[in-house]
Amino acid sequence: MSDIRIVSGGVTAPRGFRAAGVACGIKARGGLDLALIVSDQPASAAAVFTTNKAVAAPVVVSRRQLAVSGGRVSAIVVNSGCANACTGPDGLAHARSMTQLTSTALACQPSGVLVASTGVIGVKLDMAAVERGIESAAAALAPGGGADAAKAIMTTDPFPKEAASEIQSAGGTFRAGGIAKGSGMIEPRMATMLGFVTTDAAVEPALLQRALKEAVDGTFNAITVDGECSTNDCVFALANGASSVRLEESDYALLVDALTSVCRPLAIGIVRGGEGATKLITVKIVGAASDVEARQAARAIANSLLVKTAIHGGDPNWGRLVAVAGRSGSEFVLDRAAVRIGSVELFSAGAPHDERAADAAEYLKGRDIVVEVDLGTGGGGHSEMWTCDLSAEYVRINAEYRT
Repeated sequence: MSDIRIVSGGVTAPRGFRAAGVACGIKARGGLDLALIVSDQPASAAAVFTTNKAVAAPVVVSRRQLAVSGGRVSAIVVNSGCANACTGPDGLAHARSMTQLTSTALACQPSGVLVASTGVIGVKLDMAAVERGIESAAAALAPGGGADAAKAIMTTDPFPKEAASEIQSAGGTFRAGGIAKGSGMIEPRMATMLGFVTTDAAVEPALLQRALKEAVDGTFNAITVDGECSTNDCVFALANGASSVRLEESDYALLVDALTSVCRPLAIGIVRGGEGATKLITVKIVGAASDVEARQAARAIANSLLVKTAIHGGDPNWGRLVAVAGRSGSEFVLDRAAVRIGSVELFSAGAPHDERAADAAEYLKGRDIVVEVDLGTGGGGHSEMWTCDLSAEYVRINAEYRT
């Protein structure tokens, strides 16, 4: 990766951004539930949205806002505690109203506001609470407000997720930052539950869009908690140019690295904080016929309930990994395949090494687990995905989500 160092500050680490998170009464149990992220000058914008056909009203509205504004945005307004999904014409009107209320509070163009929501599906927003929240958040905006914004977008997340980095380019130093939320209902197939990325580099919207998609494909699109794709998933990126560093086509690789430096820790944080999770699992696939087939096998393993429960229980059941790899749809040659849990090889050349099971079981007592499967094709395809174990706590959380 390029000359990049980790810094503090999250979504407001880049210059020219302010944020706030407030409590306005959307969440029944209280707590911060509305966030604003604002650029002091109109910024280039890009977005990646859910592929779910049951699409929430904020996604519909934000897609239109980007089209109408030509990818020039001043603010993002986000609420938690209510997804505003499957809420009919009222839901669309409420999402549009959130953008209008925000533009009025900030004195910016109505088309320059993006909106996102997260929470329970099928519940209408309390717009009186939302209006109070937008007014309070606008008054509370500050360069140090990113931490409150990160908390305000949480639902079942056990902790807030922030990341920021400083990047050295030929034209000078610029920064990237971000926040994200997500814990359950996670297999984005585009992005994550919600993610918001900022940079103070100047980037044209089309270039930012390409770079965001590539960064997301290797980060948010490489995670899964439970194989569930949400109605509200989106990642927004804003680039305001406040650093005076301009990135052109020739800087594309650097821009992707900069966005990835923020998206990767946010994505891994979502999995580490998965509902009921006790272990972060990195699934590595090598020896695949292609990178596409490697990703397909990695996704199948990462979503396997049998694999996730075995790892939760500390059981080095390599047979489950072989079985999933073999039915993943990717080319698989059993006699040349291999399975490793940590550094312990438990299966290779068509034969088990069960005498090593105790070492693998000891390794599985840890919180950060790596499993690797060589598909045995002799190809150079490889992929990496992140998931978590499946516990009884996940079942409890989701059995009681609405009640």
